[in-house]
Amino acid sequence: MEINPRYGVKEATRKQRQALSERVAALNATQGRKLSPLAEQLSQRYVAGELSLAEINAQLDSFYQTDPTA
Repeated sequence: MEINPRYGVKEATRKQRQALSERVAALNATQGRKLSPLAEQLSQRYVAGELSLAEINAQLDSFYQTDPTA
């Protein structure tokens, strides 16, 4: 397996990223929260290997810092 520096050992494969994404959704659900449409889209891109967690965090930070309705 080729190592991608964007991902850690526990998120190296699509299957691992999917499991992490599902865990986040489950943890949010226990607190009565659901991912926003933007966060859901970014999560899907993370699972697909298009974005790292750092890139997702940067995009969410940017969106919520510039969106006065958020």
